[in-house]
Amino acid sequence: MPRPSLCRRIAQHPDATYFKPPGIPLTELEEVVLTVDELEALRLADKEGMYQEHAAERMNISRPTFGRIVETARRKVAEALVEGKALRIEGGNFNMVDMRTFRCSDCRRTWQVAFGTGRPAECPSCQSLNFHRADGERGRDHGCRRGQRLGPSGPGGPRREGRKLGTSPA
Repeated sequence: MPRPSLCRRIAQHPDATYFKPPGIPLTELEEVVLTVDELEALRLADKEGMYQEHAAERMNISRPTFGRIVETARRKVAEALVEGKALRIEGGNFNMVDMRTFRCSDCRRTWQVAFGTGRPAECPSCQSLNFHRADGERGRDHGCRRGQRLGPSGPGGPRREGRKLGTSPA
């Protein structure tokens, strides 16, 4: 029996979860499904320009696993573009990166930044350098999500916890 895959760590949910060619009704289109963790791999490798080793660390997976994920994701996106298919983003085996909350001492605005992305340079509202971490804010652990659909406001549907290493299935 193959070893279960580990949860892949993602930093953000996609804002849009569906793309299709214009002018063709959705009912007439074939779909290609891109998982949320595959989209994260594309974001890190292609949009952020990270080397695979660093991107794999960010996703909490091995470099060879990252390479396989990004290769599969690129193939799916190419298939949708070249063959004029709809691209749906949903599911996968992932958990969200915890968030850090900051508070500006000048304008009193609070905002969140994912762990591992570095300290913000300035307040996004007033550009002040006079801000600090909000006390007691450590985000929340979302657990591992397997095969979930994403709606406009993030994950939906039942929550499924990932299996911990060293445990046996029931």
